Amino acid sequence: MGRVTERRRTIRIRDGAVTTRPDTLVAEEPMEIRLNGKPLAITMRTPGDDFALAAGFLVSEGVLGSADDVRSIVYCAGATDDGSNTYNVVDVQLAPGVPMPDINLERNVYTTSSCGLCGKASLDAVRTTARFPISDTPPVRVEPALLSDLPDRLRAAQRVFDRTGGLHAAALFSEDGELLDIREDVGRHNAVDKLVGRALQQGLLPLSRVILLVSGRASFELAQKAVMAGIPVLAAVSAPSSLAVDLAAESGLTLVGFLRGPSMNVYAGDERIALHSEV
Repeated sequence: MGRVTERRRTIRIRDGAVTTRPDTLVAEEPMEIRLNGKPLAITMRTPGDDFALAAGFLVSEGVLGSADDVRSIVYCAGATDDGSNTYNVVDVQLAPGVPMPDINLERNVYTTSSCGLCGKASLDAVRTTARFPISDTPPVRVEPALLSDLPDRLRAAQRVFDRTGGLHAAALFSEDGELLDIREDVGRHNAVDKLVGRALQQGLLPLSRVILLVSGRASFELAQKAVMAGIPVLAAVSAPSSLAVDLAAESGLTLVGFLRGPSMNVYAGDERIALHSEV
């Protein structure tokens, strides 16, 4: 099975001095997700939590809503010509009665790739497929001071990043700031899928009283994943995209960007942020 990190020889140049030494790199391998034996998607990921990654991806695609929707998740044996198992192909078998989506189309429902559908079509697709409307969730109220502490806590928990400097991270925090779970991956969308997939496996969906923090920007894709998991608050240390803001405003998601120390921008859903001054 693939490892989270690998060692590679590198030539280091520092102030004119040249040395040769091994360097620790984050591993990156393709993973094919199959649904009832049919190829559905391929993602480049850091090996680990592969079953959770597949489950979380299917939550974001509107296929899964609870652990009861899954009959089994297994690695596919004989994934290569010689019959060996590469641990890079995962098959999700749906429970009886769970509808199988049409995966013969080039794009089914909507896509989680960065080059997918655009504009109103994407917003409409998420709205019509979301199982856990955020507007129906219990009220969550978050102090800005609590949010400002979360990036440092996320960074402190990134164990693999300390060795490689090459991983994104996503974490779930309670409304009181307790770190509930953290995942790292070469792709921030995969890190979020791993979080959501683990929550599905543990019977915790919808995640109606948590804060999702991501280490980079907040794309439409990440906002989509938050909405599909019923997460009310998405915070990012960098900028959101315009479509992410549109989706947040339409779905009721609280979207915070540029979360850096005591500074942050609230782009949507400010009713969940305990503001103490006029805005």
